[in-house]
Amino acid sequence: MPARSSEAYVLRTYPYKEGDLIVSFFTRDQGKLRGAAKRARRLKSPFGSALERLSRVRLAYYQRENAELVRIDGAELVESQFALSASYEAGVALDYIAEVSEQLLPPAEPNEKFYRLLNAVLADLRASAGEGLPAAMWRAVTYFTFWAVRLSGFLPELKGGGTDQQLARAMAVTPVEALAELDWTRATGLELRRALQKEIESHIERRLATVALLEAL
Repeated sequence: MPARSSEAYVLRTYPYKEGDLIVSFFTRDQGKLRGAAKRARRLKSPFGSALERLSRVRLAYYQRENAELVRIDGAELVESQFALSASYEAGVALDYIAEVSEQLLPPAEPNEKFYRLLNAVLADLRASAGEGLPAAMWRAVTYFTFWAVRLSGFLPELKGGGTDQQLARAMAVTPVEALAELDWTRATGLELRRALQKEIESHIERRLATVALLEAL
């Protein structure tokens, strides 16, 4: 296949050979792909800081037919999450969002709605940087978890009519930035998050490493 250029979110990177990186990224037009970025770990990396977790980038890559990895030739940073780097809690939330996305998204299947979910949740977190970040973090995590499960096609039946069910109904019709009036704390939607996280783990091969970090906050 010819060289491509796609807008994408970086989900995960890990070392490969000497000085290279394997990058898992979620493109708007091609879905989730994995590629090799040559010399990305070297001091004078041609990629700079563009391959940080959940950075939105424009990737140039070459995709050979039937090859497991694409060849990443360049990455232009469009939007980073650096404004959130001073907050440990926000960092845990970003790790959770990246891990769930990496585990749930199937390879090479475009999902415009999931892409827009990442856009909305990350924009809300950046807009809330500062004093409003603790509440925004729990709002973003709960909203993202609900929609990640729903868009993946296995939203469980929510029995009863308690607070958690009311919250789920609100998130189904309300943009994330419009949920700010609630008292968003760790306790807000806790049982709903646990139920949805349990549902996620029943559909993937391993337990989520970031759930324990969220529970410890």
